[in-house]
Amino acid sequence: MSKVLILIPSRMAAKRLPGKPLLEIKGIPIISHVVKRGQETELGEVVVCAEDKEIVLAVEKNGGRAILTGNYHKNGTERIYEGLQKLQIADVDYVISLQGDEPQINPEDIKNLYKHVNENNSDIGTLAAKIDEDKIFDNANIVKVKTQEKLKDNNFVLAKDFSRKNLSKESSNVYHHIGIYCYKVSILKKYVNLKHSPNEIENRLEQLRALDNNIKINVALARSSPIGIDTKEDYIALKKIMEYKS
Repeated sequence: MSKVLILIPSRMAAKRLPGKPLLEIKGIPIISHVVKRGQETELGEVVVCAEDKEIVLAVEKNGGRAILTGNYHKNGTERIYEGLQKLQIADVDYVISLQGDEPQINPEDIKNLYKHVNENNSDIGTLAAKIDEDKIFDNANIVKVKTQEKLKDNNFVLAKDFSRKNLSKESSNVYHHIGIYCYKVSILKKYVNLKHSPNEIENRLEQLRALDNNIKINVALARSSPIGIDTKEDYIALKKIMEYKS
């Protein structure tokens, strides 16, 4: 059976909401909620790869594992690769990268993504959800993915493009991208050794480096679309939802 490691890149210096990993919901830091979602999958060990000591201490205080990484990384994928090297865990076949600001990510969606990647021997897999509100198309904080075919419950289709812009004006098969990736370890190593692509830099989307270098990304349909925390308003809204549910 393949060996899986779940890594969560995290840093305090988010431009739109500095310090967000340690903002609390139900008395627990956001980053620790994400750790718990990863642990609930039971796919493998969950480790936070953090730029800041404060994050490491907070994760450990709440029962998780974290390691300190450099402050020079351009994106989360580069950060988790350093984490993978530092951990020196033998025989890892796949690395799953979770967004540290999506505490409502569905563990079943994570497990389903891994299942698709493993069964299809894919290089990189990710998730997307159906878009139910037209305003999402024009929201630059929400990344959209355009796929070659319509997403269904049990298929795993190729991504054609990712954008913060409104892709719905160009064609059908446009979905809300969820920032989770499942990498073959060999592909993760290949990715971090590639130069930053012009598309990646211009659009501030790390996955475009893969597409620009002919690395295929397959997309599975998520059951739900988690709220990412990009602004103070996002945090307040999600805090209300999660605390009300409890």
